[in-house]
Amino acid sequence: MKAEDLKQVVKDKYGKIAEQNTEEKTCCCGPSCCGPEVDYTVFSEDYKNKAGYNPDADMNLGCGIPTDYAGIKKGDHVLDLGSGAGNDCFVARVIVGETGKVTGIDMTEQMIKKAKENCVKLGYTNVEFVSGDIEEMPFDENIFDVVISNCVLNLVPDKSKAFREIFRVLRSGGHFCVSDVVVRGTLPEKMKKDAEMYAGCVSGASEMNEYMKFIKEAGFRNTKVHKQKEIILPDSLLAEFNDPAELNKFHKGQTGIFSVTVSAEKGI
Repeated sequence: MKAEDLKQVVKDKYGKIAEQNTEEKTCCCGPSCCGPEVDYTVFSEDYKNKAGYNPDADMNLGCGIPTDYAGIKKGDHVLDLGSGAGNDCFVARVIVGETGKVTGIDMTEQMIKKAKENCVKLGYTNVEFVSGDIEEMPFDENIFDVVISNCVLNLVPDKSKAFREIFRVLRSGGHFCVSDVVVRGTLPEKMKKDAEMYAGCVSGASEMNEYMKFIKEAGFRNTKVHKQKEIILPDSLLAEFNDPAELNKFHKGQTGIFSVTVSAEKGI
């Protein structure tokens, strides 16, 4: 599938999620999206005790809490990649305070609309949401202190380009902190090619070593993995995408899916 086609799949999927009733919020491949046998809420983290948390902005689409490790300070200008309905932006806004600013970027118009509505309800004047592509962000160079992202970069077809864009928009001495889905070993071809699984945060994931290479080649330094958690998928799901030998590799830990939270710095 071509990159533009993959982006359209993601737009369509997340557009439908944004339009769901708030009482039916689920993860990017929950029962209401992909059928009764698939539920990726295993990726989600609990935000309920986080300052700034707003349940209307939490679509359960994340795979970590990047603001916990992002080193955000009062007065910072923070960029959230794939900001969705605004969950991480509103948590970051509490940290930056009245003197800081938070910008969210998302390519799904329905998510932007929902995020702006949430922002109006909260009365924030220093949070904005912009429509755009992470591979070609509509921002000048060197304007953000911190870039965060939560379970989004794995959905980007050209991750190398995305990290180069992060480097470009960060100020000298700035840094990023992202939570994402990565793979250890090699996923079966059928899983890679399945568009539903791609939009469901698995098939778009890079192998861990490759992911770290993208970061280094973009120019970042002092890369640190703050947290990683193996995602335990049920055999009933894995069996649809693996022959018995491949399934055995999952059980032995030779192949696996992980959520990780990673940070790195842009040198001065």
